[in-house]
Amino acid sequence: MKYIASLALASTLAAPAFAGGLASPEPEPMVAAPVIAAPVSADWSGFYAGAQLGYGDVNTSAAGLEGDGALGGVHAGYRYDYGQFVAGAELAYNAANIDLGGVNKLTDVTQLKLMGGYDLGSTLVYGTLGAAHAKADLGGAGFSDTGYLVGVGMDYALNDRWTIGGELTHHRFDNFDNTGADIRANTAQIKLGMRF
Repeated sequence: MKYIASLALASTLAAPAFAGGLASPEPEPMVAAPVIAAPVSADWSGFYAGAQLGYGDVNTSAAGLEGDGALGGVHAGYRYDYGQFVAGAELAYNAANIDLGGVNKLTDVTQLKLMGGYDLGSTLVYGTLGAAHAKADLGGAGFSDTGYLVGVGMDYALNDRWTIGGELTHHRFDNFDNTGADIRANTAQIKLGMRF
């Protein structure tokens, strides 16, 4: 009887071992790695045109011949996007109403600019240099001269067609149209453009 009781006890204790053994651990669910969205990138290549509006401050080497005022106009150009570097050229015309005192005023400025910049996706930061041609009424007579310009700017792509931006430019005209006056002009402009 002891033998049967021992057998019954042993089989009762061993039953859980034969019923699947120790519970196997459940695998932990797979967690997907977070997806980092690529920055929105604009292709800055192609032709563009637009308008600009801003402020100009003019100083000259002639006594009492300086002033500031509004200017605005149109621009057109072409850019090529090399990946992170963008290069291009732009032609711009600005009508100006900058009173230089008395009957003297700066009437317009035409610019031919080379541009090079860094593509930050939907933002383009650039530097520019080139030639500028200015016209002025001085003492009732018309004068014009060609000088140079340097500047910096930034454009932001609102979508694949429209951009908005700003540009700061320094212009220099030495011995303006042989008058003996050196002219320095700084402009700050807001630009709206359309890409083709």
